[in-house]
Amino acid sequence: MAAAQSLPALPMSKVKPGRVVAWTLLFIGGVIMVTPLLFMLSTSLKDASQVYDLRIVPAAPTLENYWQILGDGRFLRWLANSTIVALSVTVSNVFFDSLVGYTLAKFRFRGRYIVFVAILSTLMIPTEMLVLPWYLMASQFGWLDSYWGIMFPGMMTAFGTFLMKQFFEGVPDDFLEAARIDGLNEFTIWWKIALPLVTPALSALAIFTFLGNWTAFFWPLIVTTSAELYTLPVGLSSFAVEQSIQWEKIMTGASIATLPTLIIFLFLQRYIVRGVMLAGLKG
Repeated sequence: MAAAQSLPALPMSKVKPGRVVAWTLLFIGGVIMVTPLLFMLSTSLKDASQVYDLRIVPAAPTLENYWQILGDGRFLRWLANSTIVALSVTVSNVFFDSLVGYTLAKFRFRGRYIVFVAILSTLMIPTEMLVLPWYLMASQFGWLDSYWGIMFPGMMTAFGTFLMKQFFEGVPDDFLEAARIDGLNEFTIWWKIALPLVTPALSALAIFTFLGNWTAFFWPLIVTTSAELYTLPVGLSSFAVEQSIQWEKIMTGASIATLPTLIIFLFLQRYIVRGVMLAGLKG
């Protein structure tokens, strides 16, 4: 008993006010961000008579909206269009942005810095100012109301080129020189040696590009006129007509459209976070 009483008392952990404030702000921010998603899901489970009922939990939840949306051939076509556009643009970005980034990072040629600055300068031009040149270009080449017309503005991006260049600059030149000595051509060196070393950047670029094109609305709305070529965001907007707005169908379609983005984030969030962190360090 005496020995037990002689042991020093363990210090009580003190609650730091700063940490409490930080967690409180994070919780409030999380609630603010999640609330619109909850209302979207809630509205998708309501019929037309309950749409303006602001309760998150519907009084009489129903899946009828989902059956109607999934049974609508137009919605499935819009879903397929968004998938085709997002995947095609993502593959194009990963290929061309990494190829140009590798060239700017590992080759020394006259005007290399000017080319890089010119590419970066396009980031300062608002998208709204580029819409008119894009539209005139699409019109002259006969790309209006076509898949190619939707995709061509994003087939290669300045951000992706910058991101890949920064990462390729961290690839040791000794690896590349050893490959050249072994007789590999530059394309094979880029494909088999350099690309595997910048996988985090490639993953982040692919994820950001896919999500950006999956949710794109402004340009697809302008360049398409036939409902068969609508992407998912543009197609869902057609449920809002002048006489009435079918909020239950819009929210149902939006809930289905959100699933791929949530799945991508849940399974690939470590690549997203790592890519953003490394891009910040490289920058």
